[in-house]
Amino acid sequence: MTGPLVSIRNLSVSYRRDASSPSLGNIDLDIAAGERLAIIGESGSGKSTLALAIAGLLPPTTAVNGAILWSGQPQLPRGGRDIGFVFQDASASLDPVMAVGRQIAEVAHTHLGLGWPQAQSRALDLLRRVRLPEPETALHAYPHQLSGGQRQRVAIAAAIAAGPRLLIADEATSALDTIVQADIVALIRQLVAEDGMALLFVSHDIALAAELADRIAVFRSGEMVELGTADAVIQTPQHAYTKKLLDAHIGLDAAPMIAATGHGHV
Repeated sequence: MTGPLVSIRNLSVSYRRDASSPSLGNIDLDIAAGERLAIIGESGSGKSTLALAIAGLLPPTTAVNGAILWSGQPQLPRGGRDIGFVFQDASASLDPVMAVGRQIAEVAHTHLGLGWPQAQSRALDLLRRVRLPEPETALHAYPHQLSGGQRQRVAIAAAIAAGPRLLIADEATSALDTIVQADIVALIRQLVAEDGMALLFVSHDIALAAELADRIAVFRSGEMVELGTADAVIQTPQHAYTKKLLDAHIGLDAAPMIAATGHGHV
């Protein structure tokens, strides 16, 4: 029997050297290979800090205690190769002076060792996979020439270009309008299923989390206050804070939402 893809043990993170005021405290959590895990909570709850810690992207001045094990080993995963990361703002994560096709190809060239023609071909295939309109033209476009939703599709293509085992989407839909959000969520769900990736979906939107995830972890003030299957967390929340999140979601009807998500079916 194989162990989890990611094991987090007694993890505490502080953005100041004074660890007595941690931004994240005493987190124990596993992510299984192929699992879809959502982290939800309000701003400042520590959910993005956890995502950055797993990916090894915390600032060097951050104080970190505890352990993050990758496939059972105390080693950092290879960014881009083992973990793909999709940030909230694609405009900030994409190079504004480089064509988007080249940015995707650079990932494949660097991490897969592909020659440049093969890397460019992979970039074009990925633009087709993320359903970017006119991918042959988009290959040579610059980020400012694309819409916000199209830039996020490019960012997703770059994140999966080297075939990572874990895809982290950190508030990847929050800057988009509702219709585009739904399209991006459907795209992420499809790509994760097709490639067998694990997914860590970070969001303040409990409805989106329920739509995507097998399990949901609820964070508040740097602590994990609830963890369970998506069905259980939505239908029978155990913590008062989770109940408040559900109550605050306007128009959220738990039973129909769970039925619509089709958990167990991709």
